[in-house]
Amino acid sequence: MKTLNSPPDLTFHVDAEEKLRRLDVFLSARSPDCSRSQVQKLIREGRVTVNGSPVKASYEIRSGDRITVWLPEAAGEDSLKPRPMPLEILFEDDDVLVLNKAPGIIVHPGAGHEEGTLVHGLLAHCARLASRGAPRRPGIVHRLDRGTSGALMVAKSERAYLELIRQFKHHEVGKEYLALVYGTMPGASGEIRTGMGRHPVDRKRMAVLEKGGREAVSQWKVAGDWGEVSLLRVVIKTGRTHQIRVHLSHMQHPVVGDETYGGGKRRARAVKSDVLRELLMEVDRQMLHAVGLAFRHPVSGADLSFTAPLPPDFAGLLERIRGSL
Repeated sequence: MKTLNSPPDLTFHVDAEEKLRRLDVFLSARSPDCSRSQVQKLIREGRVTVNGSPVKASYEIRSGDRITVWLPEAAGEDSLKPRPMPLEILFEDDDVLVLNKAPGIIVHPGAGHEEGTLVHGLLAHCARLASRGAPRRPGIVHRLDRGTSGALMVAKSERAYLELIRQFKHHEVGKEYLALVYGTMPGASGEIRTGMGRHPVDRKRMAVLEKGGREAVSQWKVAGDWGEVSLLRVVIKTGRTHQIRVHLSHMQHPVVGDETYGGGKRRARAVKSDVLRELLMEVDRQMLHAVGLAFRHPVSGADLSFTAPLPPDFAGLLERIRGSL
């Protein structure tokens, strides 16, 4: 049974760059799996402390604050059992593992997804994973959405976990994506820099915010243009939830297959080319792939970079588009 005397599940340190805002707003932005109402419930139950003391949801965070969170025990939390699954390993040693995540795989257990996650597969593959972080996310230092494929790193040792988290926090990890989007871009390349946070109405979605939110920076470059769709290389300088999907949707160029942010079947039906429309109507997930990942090895300090091959559905779609248009 987990108690508040146990180590916290989540710990946040407020940087000087953080603007003054309510504790519940801060935590819901930093914890995509928790809505603001869920965060407020945790605060009411005394599961959140700031600098070791319980506070109200309206508490305004300050630079230097240490925020700790104890999550309630989930059903079946003690039964996180290994479940073998195919894994495309790009690199592995005693401290870190890099893999090419297949589309459709959820990274870690959560509400409604208790089995069949990448964590279950990793536990079957590895003798150990770093135990720091939330208890149901061993070794997980970053995530990819369920429908997004590509390069993802996992910490196997505690020292690797701490160092990789530090690299992500200080934007020292290089991340490049391939995205198939609707329309022709306004130039050969560009950058979009906005505030980003939870959608003011639909809390399951993220949105570009005119006021508040956390800075999100994405740089894009056109890699292919077929008129009604384009292929982009996107480098993200920050790692906000759904960042690329939200930014490209905000530019009116949503990712093909992204039902959440305007790139779903409805958009596909509006395509003028009969051949292209038929191809796009077959897409059943967002065409977004983490193609490149670069970081310093958390122990040796060696510079590492990896390229993740496109999965068959994405590669096949591009081949058919190139052959048809």
